[in-house]
Amino acid sequence: MIEQEKIASIEEKKQLLAALPKAYEPQAVEGKWYRFWEEGGYFKPRPNPQRPPFVISMPPPNVTGVLHVGHALTATIEDIMIRYHRMRGDETLWVPGEDHAGIATQAVVERELAKEGTDRHRLGRAAFLERVWQWVGQYKKRIQNQHRRLGVSCDWSRQRFTLDEGLSRAVREVFVRLYEEGLIYRGERIINWCPRCMSAISDLEVEHEDTPGKLTYVRYPLKPEAGSNAGTTEYISVATTRPETILGDTAVAVNPRDERYRALVGRTAILPVIGREIPIIADEAVEMGFGTGAVKVTPFHDPTDFEIGQRHGLPRVQVIGFDGKMTPEAGPYAGLDRFEARKKLVEQLQQEGLIVKIEDYTVPLGHCQRCNTVIEPLVSKQWFVHMKPLATPALNAVKYGQIRILPERFTKIYCDWLENIHDWTISRQLWWGHRIPVWYCDDCGETIASREDVMRCPHCESERLHQDEDVLDTWFSSWLWPFSTLGWPDDTPDLRRYYPTSVMETGYDIIFFWVARMVMAGIHFMGTIPFRVIYLHGLVRDAKGEKMSKSKNNVVDPIEVMDQYGTDALRFTLATSSTPGNDMKLVPERIVGNRNFANKIWNASRFVLTATAEIEDGVPPLEALRPRTLADRWIVSRISQLISDVTQLIEEFQFGEAGRRIHEFFWTEYCDWYLEIAKVQLQGDAKARKTTAAILRAVLDTSLRLLHPFMPFVTEEVWQHLYRFSEPEPERWPAPALIVAPWPQAVPAAKDEEAEEDFALLQELITRIRDARNQLGVEPARRIQVLLAAGPKLALLSEQAPLIEFLARTETPRFYERLEPKPQGAMGLLAGPVEIYLPLAGMFDVEKELARLDKEIARTEQEITRFQARLANEEFVKRAKPEVVERERERLSEQEERLAKLRERRAALSS
Repeated sequence: MIEQEKIASIEEKKQLLAALPKAYEPQAVEGKWYRFWEEGGYFKPRPNPQRPPFVISMPPPNVTGVLHVGHALTATIEDIMIRYHRMRGDETLWVPGEDHAGIATQAVVERELAKEGTDRHRLGRAAFLERVWQWVGQYKKRIQNQHRRLGVSCDWSRQRFTLDEGLSRAVREVFVRLYEEGLIYRGERIINWCPRCMSAISDLEVEHEDTPGKLTYVRYPLKPEAGSNAGTTEYISVATTRPETILGDTAVAVNPRDERYRALVGRTAILPVIGREIPIIADEAVEMGFGTGAVKVTPFHDPTDFEIGQRHGLPRVQVIGFDGKMTPEAGPYAGLDRFEARKKLVEQLQQEGLIVKIEDYTVPLGHCQRCNTVIEPLVSKQWFVHMKPLATPALNAVKYGQIRILPERFTKIYCDWLENIHDWTISRQLWWGHRIPVWYCDDCGETIASREDVMRCPHCESERLHQDEDVLDTWFSSWLWPFSTLGWPDDTPDLRRYYPTSVMETGYDIIFFWVARMVMAGIHFMGTIPFRVIYLHGLVRDAKGEKMSKSKNNVVDPIEVMDQYGTDALRFTLATSSTPGNDMKLVPERIVGNRNFANKIWNASRFVLTATAEIEDGVPPLEALRPRTLADRWIVSRISQLISDVTQLIEEFQFGEAGRRIHEFFWTEYCDWYLEIAKVQLQGDAKARKTTAAILRAVLDTSLRLLHPFMPFVTEEVWQHLYRFSEPEPERWPAPALIVAPWPQAVPAAKDEEAEEDFALLQELITRIRDARNQLGVEPARRIQVLLAAGPKLALLSEQAPLIEFLARTETPRFYERLEPKPQGAMGLLAGPVEIYLPLAGMFDVEKELARLDKEIARTEQEITRFQARLANEEFVKRAKPEVVERERERLSEQEERLAKLRERRAALSS
C-alpha cells in the first residue's frame, strides 16, 4: 500500500471523501501506481510450487520506431492474461524485450544518413554500426517507456534484446549445431532479391499484389533443319509477362504430352535480338493451358525455370543485375533499368515483326515487405536452412494436440504451410544484425563454422582468414526467443522452471515468419514444444475498416489516445472490440465511451464510500454476505454468476466477451439498479443499512478485481480508497494492492434463480412505467398514479412498493389481484403477468395535450405537403445536385415518420 496516514475519525473520513476529485483523473493516477507496482516488485514471479507457472514471452517490437496501436493491442491482451493469472496465485512471468529487426532498422538509419547527405559506405561498417547502436539505445528506451504507459506488468529485470550477448551466444550455437547436422548449407540457388535493400529476402518477406500488366506473345525463329526449303522461316511462339528476361533465355520448353509441339522437341530456336541458339526441350513443369503452351526458360531469373534448368543442365545467363539494371549480357540494353529495358525491347520486337499480340493480364507482382520495391528473382550464393526435417515435428505437435491454435481455423493454414515448406534463405547482405559465424581460410579455402571467433585455420594453421560479410535474417534470432531469453544454451534455473512457456500471443500475420519457426526451434533444440497455446489476434483497422497508414492519415497514436482519454479507456476499447483472429475497427466513439466508463467506476465508488462512511464493518467477502431484500439476493446472485462467467471466458481466451460482461454488469445492474435501490435501503433501520453497506462494498470489491486485468489503473486507485476508507487497518486487507489481490471465487450458495426471476419482473415493470412517462412527455419531477393488477405476484410486488415508487417516480402504487372492469382513461401496459394502468388524468391535462397535438399534426402535414410539392417538380429534380434531392427525400421521410407518431399518440389519448 502507498503510505497513507490513518483516518482518525468519521468526520475526517467524510472530509477526505469530499475532497476526492469529482471526476476520474488518469494523469494523476497512472504514473503513481505504475511506479508503485514496479518498485514494489509486483511484476516478478512469486514462487508457488503447488501450481505450474504461467509464462509469456513478449513478442519483441522492432527498434525501428515507436509503438503503434497494434502493439497496444498485443500489450493489452497479454497483460490481461498476466494480471489474471497473477491474481489466481500462479507463479507468473512475462519476459519483455525488443528485436534488432535487421533489414528494417538498417533501412531507417540509412534514411537518416541520407538526410545528412551521406550513406553507410562512406561511413564504413564500424562507424555505421555505431550509428545504429545510438538509434537502438534511443528507441529501446522509448519503447520500454511506452509499454510502461500501457500498464504492462512484465518483469523488467529480465528484459532482453535480440543482440544481447547471451542471445548472440544462442544464435551462434544454433547456427553451428545446424551446420554440423547438415541442416545449414551454402549454395547457389534462386532467391528473392530486393534491388533497393540490396539483400536477399525470404519468401515470407515478399508481398504479392495483383497488378495490371501485359502478357506479350513473342515469335522465336527456328533454326532451319538440314534440307529444308531456303527462305522459309518457322517460328515457335511463347507468352511472357517479363519480356526483358528474354535476353537471358537458354531454352524453350513444352510439355512432353503436348501433341502440338512433339515434332519440335530437340530442334533449335534463335533468341531474338541476341541471336543465341537455344534448344527446345520437353518438361512436365510446363502448363499446356498457359499462353501458347510453349514457355521461355530463363534459369537465372525465374524459380520454375531454375529447376527446369537444373534438370536439363541448361546454362544460366544473368541479364538483370543486383542493382535492378541490365548487365552486359543484355547486349544493346546493358545499363538500362529493367523496366525501361522491357519497354524498349518490346518496341524493337514489334519493329522486327516478332510480336504476335499483347494482352492485358493481371500479374501477382512480388514486392519487398520493407520498402515495397518490386523484387527480382536472381541466382545467388546464400546460406539456407533445410526445413523439412524441422517442420515435421512442428507439424505433428499441432496435429496431435500438444499445441492448440486459437482460433482453430488457423490450424489448417499452419499445417498447409509446414507440409509445403521451402528451405529458408537466412543470409542477408546487410551490416546490422548477427554476423554469420563462418570464416574462410584465404590460403586453403577451408570453411569454418564456429561458436567462437576463429583466429587460425584448423586445417592449415594459416592466420589469414576472413569472416563471412553477411548477417543472418532477423528471424534467425527471434525464432529462439522462448528459450534464449531464459538463458539457453546455459542450463539456467529460469530455463528449467519457465520453459516451456504457456501462451504465445501475437498477430496472425506472423504465424509463418515467427510462430511456426519458434515451434520448430523449440522442439529441435529443447526437445519439447515452446508453448502450449498459440493465440492469434487480428489487425487493428480504422473506424471504416481500412488498414492504417500514414498516407491515408488514419494512423492512431496510442500515446495521444492515452494522453487524452487515459490508458484504461484505450485498453478496454482494444480488449472489448476484438475477437480472436479477427481484424477489429478502432472507433473513436468507443474510446470516449470507455473513458466515460472509467468515470462511472469512479463516481459509483465515491457514492459507495460516501454513503457508507459511518458504517465501519470493512469489506466482507461474498460468502459472508447475508442478503435480506429481493434486491440484495438478486445482486449477490448476479455477481457470483458473473465471476463464473468471466473466469470461464478468460480461461477460453474470450477476453472481449469477458470485458463486455463486466461492463454490462457494473454499469447496468450494479450502478443503474442496485445503487439506486441502495439509496432507499440506506434510509432503513440500522440492520438494513449495515447489510446494504456490506453488499455495496463487497460487490464493488469483486467488480474491481474482475476489471483489474482490463483497466488496471482506475481499479487500483479505487480499490485502495475502498479499503482505506472501509478498513483502516492495513493488516486486515486481503492484499497490499489490487494487483496481487486474490481473484474472486464464485459462491455456489449465492446463486438464487428465484430472486433473479422475481427481480427481472420488477425491472420490467419499472422500465415499462419509465418508458411510458418518456413517451407521454411527463415532467421528470411529477409523480404519477399507478394501478397494478398483480395476480399471483401480488405479495411479491407489494413488498417492493417503495422501490417502484422511488425508481418509477410514482405515487404509492395501488395493488390488486385483478381489476375488473379495466380502468377508463388510463394507459394499459403489461409486464409479464402483471397488468399496469397509468391514469392519464394524473399525468397532464388531456384536453390541452390533445389541442397541442392537433397543432403539431397540422404543422407537420404542411411540411410534408411542401416537401412533396418540391420533389414532384421535375425541374427541381433535374437541375438540383443529387445530394440536395436526396436530402429533401430524407426530410420528407422524417416528417412522415413524425406524423405517424403524433397520430399514434393522439389516438392513445383519445381512447
